[in-house]
Amino acid sequence: MHVPPGASPPDPAERLTRLYREHAPRVLGFLLRRGAADAAPDLLSEVFATAWRRVHDVPEPALPWLLGVARNTLAHHWRSQGQQAALALSAAHAAAGDHRLHRGGDGRADVSDTVAERSAVVTALAGLSDEDREVLLLVGWDGLSSSEAAAVFGCAPGAFAVRLHRARRRLERALDPPAWSAPPPPPRPRHAAAPAHTTTRTPARPLALEES
Repeated sequence: MHVPPGASPPDPAERLTRLYREHAPRVLGFLLRRGAADAAPDLLSEVFATAWRRVHDVPEPALPWLLGVARNTLAHHWRSQGQQAALALSAAHAAAGDHRLHRGGDGRADVSDTVAERSAVVTALAGLSDEDREVLLLVGWDGLSSSEAAAVFGCAPGAFAVRLHRARRRLERALDPPAWSAPPPPPRPRHAAAPAHTTTRTPARPLALEES
């Protein structure tokens, strides 16, 4: 945290109390939406324990920094549980109804909220890389600006904007695969020509000679 020259830093306990009061609900929601319902209270405590140990390093605004800590804490939790795949699927299921994930994050419903469409979004999100999925969720789900989400990732806003653009393109391709046409049916086998019909003539019987 930047302290102006000549100013004394705020009391650490008071600052932590303010951080918790202002941001704990958002951090808890971040954890819950990523499938950590059972462990969320303990993980939230770990996040703010880290904030207490590094209270003088917490910048303003503090939310992106706290979410970055929450992201790392949650990743460690899933690794210890061996549940990376479960996290991906849980996040995809929970996020499938959020229309802002698709094409621009402006809230317009490009993906209708039907069972079939939700299933398609679940499949598409679960098939993305962890980074692509998290980029989309931070902006379209957690409601962060690109600059705030960049702080969570620890990268420059320009670099995050490129990641976001690419992730949206990959999601769109997964949701709207290129049209394809069914292969033409195999040619019907040609039937052998039927032999020409011939008439068999019975040879004429020779005339019997009359006896004289």
